[in-house]
Amino acid sequence: MQGSPAILDALNALLADELAARDQYFAHSRRLEDLGLQRIAARLAHEVDDETAHADALVQRILMLGGAPRMVPSAVNIATDVPAIFENDLAVEMRVITHVRAAMALAESERDYVTRNILLPLLKDTEEDHAHWLEQQLRLIGLVGLQNYLQRQMA
Repeated sequence: MQGSPAILDALNALLADELAARDQYFAHSRRLEDLGLQRIAARLAHEVDDETAHADALVQRILMLGGAPRMVPSAVNIATDVPAIFENDLAVEMRVITHVRAAMALAESERDYVTRNILLPLLKDTEEDHAHWLEQQLRLIGLVGLQNYLQRQMA
């Protein structure tokens, strides 16, 4: 089945963002683990799995539409301290949300409802799980202070 070139381009752009999110979460989870902050390291390692699943769904759809997945991540921004890690990861998630919404609108306009339906769980996961959790962590740091927050994240 040959898909629309515009939809294939949108899916490949989204794939680049998901691969970047995966790589960034991976690097951040390992940094946090090295710092002894096992709780947030484990959470970010879980996010790596989620982002990999998102990328897998996109690759499968691109292939089904007769396209070639471009397995090149968009820019990755690795941070060294916890607040910057959360802020950088949140920035990636917000970019993904914008691109998923645009790809969904495009799919609807081209009457490709299967692609739209594949993207909907990605949007839900990105908005309600990933971005929300990162915003929550930044809010907690603001409420209890960084040192208290970090102390709670140790194993």
